[in-house]
Amino acid sequence: MAESICRTLRDGALEGELAPALTIKDTGASPFGFDMFGHVLSQLSSFILAQKSHSVGLVIIAYKRSPSFYADFLRLRGVDVASAHKWIQILDCYTDPLGWKNKLVEPGKAIDISYEASGTACLCKDVKDLDNLYTMIFELGKGFVGQGKGRFSVAIDSVSEMLRHSSISRVAGLLSNLRSHDQISCIYWLLHSDLHEVRVTSVLEYMSSMVASIESLNRSTDGMRRDLENILQLQQSFGKGRLNVRFKRRNGRVRVMCQEFHMEQSAMNFTSVSSEDGIINQSLLPKFSLQLSEKEQTERANVVLPFEHQGNGKPIEIYDGRRSTAENKHEETFASSGNLQRNDGSSGGEIIYFRDSDDEKPDSDEDPDDDLDI
Repeated sequence: MAESICRTLRDGALEGELAPALTIKDTGASPFGFDMFGHVLSQLSSFILAQKSHSVGLVIIAYKRSPSFYADFLRLRGVDVASAHKWIQILDCYTDPLGWKNKLVEPGKAIDISYEASGTACLCKDVKDLDNLYTMIFELGKGFVGQGKGRFSVAIDSVSEMLRHSSISRVAGLLSNLRSHDQISCIYWLLHSDLHEVRVTSVLEYMSSMVASIESLNRSTDGMRRDLENILQLQQSFGKGRLNVRFKRRNGRVRVMCQEFHMEQSAMNFTSVSSEDGIINQSLLPKFSLQLSEKEQTERANVVLPFEHQGNGKPIEIYDGRRSTAENKHEETFASSGNLQRNDGSSGGEIIYFRDSDDEKPDSDEDPDDDLDI
């Protein structure tokens, strides 16, 4: 399932469609969101280096970690950092996010960025200015795609940090503009959901084509903390969790999948969930019912449909504009003299339409009133 996420981001957007977007959600009880962020970053980097990705480069918007951290991260995964500037750029929103350090630096000097990341990092001095942030992202992306039709990917290591300085409407506007730009192949971000109101997380989930929710195994199935008697079991399950992913298809269908993971040397290893243990978090599923209540069934039965004859004691029939052969036996027939005879119980004038033949198709376009035209 984690591989499905990475493949979707690798394939990018089709022509005329929005770029795939992934929201990674974690909480204080299951703080493995950044590990999942790093896993996706590692896989996406491998695809780009192998030229198997729709994008030719990657822009990381770093709020929670320094550029040097990502330089070390890439080095540990066998990436040549010296040549990384050809396909990766880091927008540094970590070193001086509000420009305070810049005011303390002597004129003519620049804020020091670690040597390891100096070739791949660009400093952002005001994270509140999202318009300038948007411009800087594409300036970095042009280093990969130039003036051509190539595309690049965007990774934001903390939307929660963005929301500290800007409103949800402005952040959502930035993400929407990135998704709809024809040079963006894919975008994903990390969200600490327990730091925000439900409406905030709902907006970000609505904008995403994939939502990966990390659930700790330290909680029981009813959502309550385990008893202290199970402290040993808690220790054994530390570093383990469950990943619930919701995919929204292009045709509107939603698919929910579940997978367990465990941490080994800062790496996430995923295992499939057995059918007995594969209880998907019900909060991820839409809450609706296809069954009518008893009251709704009664109300539906009382609705009078169009052209429905209530029969005056006779069986209820639906008039479809034509008469069947069986009905003709009980309806008015023409006498030999040509006069129309009515069945008993009928009163008043009426117009009766007889089709030209029994072979006439029910969906014929013949107008029943053609014979009445003058």
